[in-house]
Formats: sequence, C-alpha cells, structure tokens
Amino acid sequence: MILLITGPSGAGKSTFIGRLMEEDARLAFSVSTTTRPPRQGEVAGRDYDFVDQATFDQLVAAGAFVEWAHVHGNCYGTRRSQLEAMTEAGQIPLLDIDVQGGLNVIDLFDSQLVSVFLFPPSWGELERRLVSRNTDALETIATRLKNARHEVAQAGRYRFWLVNDDLETAVARMQAIITAEECRREAWSQPPLAD
Repeated sequence: MILLITGPSGAGKSTFIGRLMEEDARLAFSVSTTTRPPRQGEVAGRDYDFVDQATFDQLVAAGAFVEWAHVHGNCYGTRRSQLEAMTEAGQIPLLDIDVQGGLNVIDLFDSQLVSVFLFPPSWGELERRLVSRNTDALETIATRLKNARHEVAQAGRYRFWLVNDDLETAVARMQAIITAEECRREAWSQPPLAD
C-alpha cells in the first residue's frame, strides 16, 4: 500500500499528516525534493530535500523521480529510491504531494495506491488559513487561491475525499480508510484459510 494525501495549499495537509503519523508508526513520510527555498522552521531532510534547479534537472534526467511537477513557480518530485526503501522495510509510504503530481502517481501505481483528496471546510476558511500562515506575499496567496479552484476540479480522480474541518475527526476517518484498505481481498496473497 502507498498512501497519497493531496489537496489545495492551505487545506491543512501538514498538520493532518503529522497527527496521522503520531497515530500509526507504520507510516513513513516520503520527503519530497524541491527547488523551493525553506520556510521558517522547515528542516532539510525532514520537511523537504531542498536542492537548486541544476541538481533537480540532473535528477530528472537520471530518472530518479516517480513523479515530478512544476508548481507555484518551483519544482517538486518524489524519489523512486525512497519509496522502494520504505516498502522493503515493511513501512507504508505516505506521500504529501500537489494535485498535479498526485495525478501522475495515481496513473503510475493504480490499485497499489490509496489516494485521498483533503478539502478545507470552505473557500473562506482556505483563504483565512493561507493568510494566517504569514509565509507568502498577497499575490502568491491570490495565485494559490486561483490554483485551488483548478485543483479541486481534479478531486474526482481520487478514491477518497476528506474534509479537514475537525482534525481529530479527519484523522479518525483516515485511520478507518487505512484499515479498510488492509482488509481488501487484493491485499492478501492468498485466502487466510488456504491449504
């Protein structure tokens, strides 16, 4: 199983994922590689693998990414080697990537993937969250809000929808999704009572 969580910027993905990972030790966060500069408090290797554009381009040319995309003026990618190492260690890779990259992952992994679109409770709340982060200029926030309309239009490609209006409720629903996916017959190599 590979877990993909996506949604528009400001949907609360980071807080949601942090809380989810506190609840399930099997989850392993896939650190995306980006050309975006670090925000205050972000740690290289924990939040993102921060690289310059030339390094990112070399990784693309080497086929290092299972997906990559140009989003909000920066490049982001998911490294193939990281997913393979997590899976071999018996962990559940958790991907936090933008909608565009998420669509690429959906096409690539198909039934292996549990795809979740995380919605904010409303457009007004989305704008409030983006402004209250105090990390982006007003024109960047306007771009993110405009892009969010296009991203939400792609939600139909995702298997599960969650509204992040109450963190504990959203996390509990996500845990139920993981449990249900583990019980699907396709998750078994053979029936439990096979000879």
